[in-house]
Amino acid sequence: MSVTLKDFYADWCGPCKTQDPILEELEEDWPDVDFEKVNVDEEQDVANEYQVRSLPTLVVENDDGVVERFVGVTQRDDLEDALQTAEA
Repeated sequence: MSVTLKDFYADWCGPCKTQDPILEELEEDWPDVDFEKVNVDEEQDVANEYQVRSLPTLVVENDDGVVERFVGVTQRDDLEDALQTAEA
């Protein structure tokens, strides 16, 4: 089962900068998860496809589709729970 965490962000987004260190830690601890950063200013079509309306938005996906989505700064525990669910 492949798992992806998509981080929808923008350079001007303050809360996105708060989210970054949490995601960087997760990326070190979850080597099997594919972490993708999606700049909504540059990739509006992808943001629209995922119906991103506010930032940051984090989407956890596996082979079956979207497992969980978070809007706003999300704590590590919540993200780890979603990753565990996605890998199951």
